[in-house]
Amino acid sequence: MIEKQIIIQRLTQEKFAQFGDVIEIQGNDFFPINQGLTERYHALALAKIVGENAEVGMSIFRNLHVTQLPFQVKMLERHPLGSQAFIPLHQQPFILVVAPCLNDNQPNEQQIQAFISNGQQGVNYHVGVWHHPLMTLECPSDFLVVDRIGTGQNCDIHSLSQPYWAVDVVDIEALQILNK
Repeated sequence: MIEKQIIIQRLTQEKFAQFGDVIEIQGNDFFPINQGLTERYHALALAKIVGENAEVGMSIFRNLHVTQLPFQVKMLERHPLGSQAFIPLHQQPFILVVAPCLNDNQPNEQQIQAFISNGQQGVNYHVGVWHHPLMTLECPSDFLVVDRIGTGQNCDIHSLSQPYWAVDVVDIEALQILNK
């Protein structure tokens, strides 16, 4: 069996758009509030929930495992009833692995992509986007998580047909983030 490789690329809104929103100040407009003492970067992402008996919740996730390159990806998960946002609280870079959906709502394993956040970027996965659980380069790593809290099955897990290896970075900026 030939091992499949995933190249890690720098996280940008343009590259990540089909999977969700990049939550960051860089490149976004703001307006002053609080008598000019604060800049408001308004609605960088919107939380979405599906179904009744649910609301938007805010939690803190603490990742306790350091991810080192190369790393093996064996599974993906998705949340069909709500978006899920991860905002790093300590400006620590983290890695995202995502895949688009096929028509049968399974992940398209041929189009798995990997990104690295610069530590000042968060992400908001769109409803139903296949992604790997949180992976950080330092630990502990705390994240503010905004997602759906409520009834119903909101976590589908898919074992990949074969392991994929996230092995390298695609550009110098992503490499600089990894070597921070």
